[in-house]
Amino acid sequence: MAKEPDSMILPMLREIRDEMREMKQQLDKLESGQKIIRQALQADTMMSRLVTGEFEERIFELERKVEALMKDN
Repeated sequence: MAKEPDSMILPMLREIRDEMREMKQQLDKLESGQKIIRQALQADTMMSRLVTGEFEERIFELERKVEALMKDN
């Protein structure tokens, strides 16, 4: 004898709930991975700015020295 539709509803809802829980866990893992990637990109950007800033400072110092030498001549 086939199951009554009423007796099938609760097991189906439980299955759906379990699948939704699994999907939530997968989404949480993806979000965690994205967060790590964003943090790595921010760190890389900060390092690039630091290196660029130091380079620009050194160039500025060299420019000042060249200007001072040119004035002395």
